[in-house]
Amino acid sequence: MEKTPHYASYVEILREELIPAMGCTEPIAIALAAAKARQALGMEPEKCRVEVSGNIIKNVKAVTVPNTGGLKGIEAAAAAGVVAGRPDLELEVLSQVTPEEITAIGAFLGDREIRVLPMQGDRVFYINVTLLAEDHSACCEIVDYHTNITRIQRDEEVLFQKAGGESETPQQTDRSVLSIEEIIRFADCLDPEDVREVLERQIAYNTAISEEGLRGGWGAEIGRTLLSVYGDNVAIRAKATAAAGSDARMSGCELPVVIVSGSGNQGMTASLPVITYARDRGASEEELLRALAVADLVTIHQKTGIGRLSAFCGAVSAGCGAAAGIAYLLGGRYDVIAHTVANTLAICAGMICDGAKPSCAAKIAAAVDAGILGYQMYMHGGHQFVGGEGIIQKGVENTIGNVGRLAREGMRKTDQEILDIMVGR
Repeated sequence: MEKTPHYASYVEILREELIPAMGCTEPIAIALAAAKARQALGMEPEKCRVEVSGNIIKNVKAVTVPNTGGLKGIEAAAAAGVVAGRPDLELEVLSQVTPEEITAIGAFLGDREIRVLPMQGDRVFYINVTLLAEDHSACCEIVDYHTNITRIQRDEEVLFQKAGGESETPQQTDRSVLSIEEIIRFADCLDPEDVREVLERQIAYNTAISEEGLRGGWGAEIGRTLLSVYGDNVAIRAKATAAAGSDARMSGCELPVVIVSGSGNQGMTASLPVITYARDRGASEEELLRALAVADLVTIHQKTGIGRLSAFCGAVSAGCGAAAGIAYLLGGRYDVIAHTVANTLAICAGMICDGAKPSCAAKIAAAVDAGILGYQMYMHGGHQFVGGEGIIQKGVENTIGNVGRLAREGMRKTDQEILDIMVGR
């Protein structure tokens, strides 16, 4: 089958987005910055200053940092990066912490001054960790997304600076080429070998942490609750598997996941329901890989207009992606998938993000449920929410654009109010 116009770009987007991470990605990004700063300083720091944007504060405040003995918050993430971070491992920076280092992290928190300062300005994603020792200092700055290191400096010497500084790295593939129609055509003509490595890793990693969550003992056990209360049909299992992964991840599980749009929760939400449906119907590996490509790319497409962090819950975007992947797996193409996405957004586009924490698992379950309902609505009688009803506009791309506008522009004040509530202002 003839390749789509942006086939190579779509493959590259999947490779760029579907990367492993251990722990919630915002505290891990702080740990990464701290580890890089410690490497640049070259000695044990006496003091630490962490300057972060409001959305980073929101997403780190209540989530457990992995491999710290259950510690939470910005100070814990910075201390872990300084004491035990492996700076070359990027979002797996805390994956090799030893038991002795866990003890040392706690000691560092008790002995050293760690100041957290809100960043001044309206940048959504900003982290700058500065370490001081004797008469020396070192800092690492991360801007716009979790691995985008823009500056590393020791004293007055700039060791690394990215050209363009505060803008998105030019190496990132242009996401504006994404559309629902071409995503589906891309999946139809996809050579699975082009994406097998990243998608098989997504299946393996995300399934493993979901299974760990279902074993119990993590968070509010949303995944286990769904199965025990509502039964064992495929729609319930689809919600439960995604929620269980978040149960474990938000409560400090040390298993890695494959993220989407910079988020482990979104990576699990987009993929695990599709994997569940594929296994239920005995789909081939090729069918699963094509459906996962749809789920991931639909999620990324929606998040492109929203941004990495906002007051708009990313589980909604990923729930749409999961529903699109399920619809594709079950034989749906453009008409079905477009209406599934629009229906889902009409149902739950108002869900807020109030930071990373155990309740994310319940929001994931709700988003996947809305996605499955949006699909079933259209499949049983062609039911749909139509243009002019709320934020829905004729043409799925217009509706996606409206949601991006709502999240990016309309919810700025909401984002600040959420942060003020969370920090008690």
